Amino acid sequence: MKCGLLGRKLGHSYSPQIHAHLGDYSYELFEKEPEALEDFLKHGDFSGLNVTVPYKKAVIPFCAELSSRARMLGAVNTIVRRPDGSLMGHNTDFFGFSAMLDASGLSVAGKKALVLGSGGASNTAAAVLQERGAQVVVISRSGENHYGNLHLHADAAILVNATPVGMFPLVDAAPLSLDGFPKLEGVLDLIYNPARTELLMHAECRGLPAVNGLLMLVAQAKESAEWFTGRAIPDDVIPAIHRELKNRMENIVLIGMPGSGKSTIGAILAEKTGRKLADADAILTKKAGRSIPEIFASDGEEGFRALETEVLAELGKQSGLILATGGGCVTRERNYSLLHRNGTVFCLERSPDKLPTDGRPLSQAADLNEMYRRRRPMYHRFADFSIDNNGTAEAAAATILGILEGNS
Repeated sequence: MKCGLLGRKLGHSYSPQIHAHLGDYSYELFEKEPEALEDFLKHGDFSGLNVTVPYKKAVIPFCAELSSRARMLGAVNTIVRRPDGSLMGHNTDFFGFSAMLDASGLSVAGKKALVLGSGGASNTAAAVLQERGAQVVVISRSGENHYGNLHLHADAAILVNATPVGMFPLVDAAPLSLDGFPKLEGVLDLIYNPARTELLMHAECRGLPAVNGLLMLVAQAKESAEWFTGRAIPDDVIPAIHRELKNRMENIVLIGMPGSGKSTIGAILAEKTGRKLADADAILTKKAGRSIPEIFASDGEEGFRALETEVLAELGKQSGLILATGGGCVTRERNYSLLHRNGTVFCLERSPDKLPTDGRPLSQAADLNEMYRRRRPMYHRFADFSIDNNGTAEAAAATILGILEGNS
């Protein structure tokens, strides 16, 4: 059985990795220009397809039959070639968004839900929310409800971003500010790269449930696989695949005092996981063409921090790294979003009397106990988890891996 994903520009898709867990069929990426779409659908070598933008509506005329869900949504994201060669179109995004909403723990019945965007993803989110009793308002660039009159919906409890705003690589953008929504109870963003969009990070800062679209991607793939194979797949595969994919995608970020073991533990984690180790200080010195003491001597700490932020901005956009940071990166609040956006942040805790100072200008010039006292709140502000590294580096690395396995 030959299946795959049909789209125009697929880039790096996670669908093959997901479907490898769901069946024994092959799964390929089919990038097709619009003029090649008809010939591929009529004569292409495939048993089943997932369909992504911009073809979810364009494939409909080539389907001999649509499921009730596809007809309701006016979009097809799953196609199966039937024994007579004709195509059956279905939509599994409804199931996917339903699973995402369930995972958020949000209750939507009787509450106002704003859905940003007017495309197929927006239609799907709105349909699920309406089925569950929400009062849905779709916000688009024009029409009755738009970004210029958001004040009319300050009572919204649920916000769903179904636009591409905030998607990699333009990760600093957000479709709107949350400041005008004092009654907000949770935010769902269908984007999954980066792991935390600017919108989701703003929601986290307010202590709100904030869920990205990765679980939706996995759930819709599970239902697609059922259509491809004709057999039921237990729903409990969804969180298992989601956990594995999340761990693979997100960076493991190490912060802590200079000499706390970030590079050493980073190397151990890289060896155990097969991930690439990115040492921010090493990358910084290569970029600058000077050692850290030389940068401090010529540009001062402020010049060094500015260069450090540039490096972290580039590294933070990447996925699947072990990222060992410099000890003072937490002194710039801007660095928090750069590290947290696509990673889980671990602070390595080591007693100041065990910290080396060689090659570390600030450590040599300062009282380490006083530096630790000042920086400790900053480390805790940045960190998702604190790790005791007063024992062996191997033990600290094992603790980090255990947390990732158990927490996702």
